[in-house]
Amino acid sequence: MERGSERLLTPGEVASLFRVDPKTVTRWAASGRISSIRTPGGHRRFRESEVRALLHGEPTESTP
Repeated sequence: MERGSERLLTPGEVASLFRVDPKTVTRWAASGRISSIRTPGGHRRFRESEVRALLHGEPTESTP
């Protein structure tokens, strides 16, 4: 799934990258650790660039 040129990842895809449960990714989003976008159906999606930055330990807009 893409929005403009930015690829959007599902909670399952993010969880796979971090090797955690998808519910953990949902909790991260709820606590503001990672930002998410809601689809019209109410599902969460995550910007790939932000996820990759977090994987590499780089600060993002949502991390202080």
